[in-house]
Amino acid sequence: MAFEWTSRAVRLYDEWLKEADPRTEDWLFMSSPIPQMAIIAFYIYFVTSMGPKFMENRKPFDLKQIMLVYNVSIVAFSIYMCYEFLMSGWATGYSFRCDVVDYSSSPQGMRMAWTCWLYYFSKFIEMLDTIFFILRKKNSQVTFLHVYHHSIMPFTWWFGVKFAPGGLGTFHALLNCIVHVIMYTYYALSALGPAYQKYLWWKKYLTTIQLIQFVMVTVHIGQFFFMKDCPYQFPVFLYIICLYGVIFLFLFLHFYYHAYTKGQRLPKALKNGVHKKNH
Repeated sequence: MAFEWTSRAVRLYDEWLKEADPRTEDWLFMSSPIPQMAIIAFYIYFVTSMGPKFMENRKPFDLKQIMLVYNVSIVAFSIYMCYEFLMSGWATGYSFRCDVVDYSSSPQGMRMAWTCWLYYFSKFIEMLDTIFFILRKKNSQVTFLHVYHHSIMPFTWWFGVKFAPGGLGTFHALLNCIVHVIMYTYYALSALGPAYQKYLWWKKYLTTIQLIQFVMVTVHIGQFFFMKDCPYQFPVFLYIICLYGVIFLFLFLHFYYHAYTKGQRLPKALKNGVHKKNH
């Protein structure tokens, strides 16, 4: 019985792959989902078990210089991807409504497909965020939200690049790149040391910016469900993006409430002042 179900699943998978975009077939990681699933599985194992055990009796690593280079590099890469998303569609013809995938081999179509792959690949690079937390023994920052975000993004984007690299399903990627320019700029300044703390007063607003991002994603993709004739080729991805936007909106709202509204991330002196006022 189990063999029969496995065979049926394999046949369905093979049939589904016939609808994949042939342009991306030979690109790194794109021929099969197994390599990326192995990377994601190892990432989860490392940050939840292997890494903390490895660091248990060790001093935190000093990674300031490495993190500075890393954060500046992510800022530069995010700016580049923003530009490519704009030039391959979002600033050169997309309507911000029913934008379908261009499967042609035109320079514009190929440029968008390649930009989608770059964005997908960037999600593996960003897993280093968590690795740095572990090596610096900042385990409190390795939250469910953090690990879930870094795990689900490359997994879902493999399917996006494989079947629909372009169109309205890429708007959230453009927004995410813009947010990352801001976010990793903050991280880069933070890595410079205590002398630059006075320039980091806007940390609280990072979460606000992320919340705005998810509202915009949900509103933009939500248009599809009210359009009578939008021939977007793989509507299932739009449902996933909409669900993703809603889930992360609530997760970040929950984080914002506990981190700031309840005062858990207020400066110590201010927190003590709040405590005294409440008593």
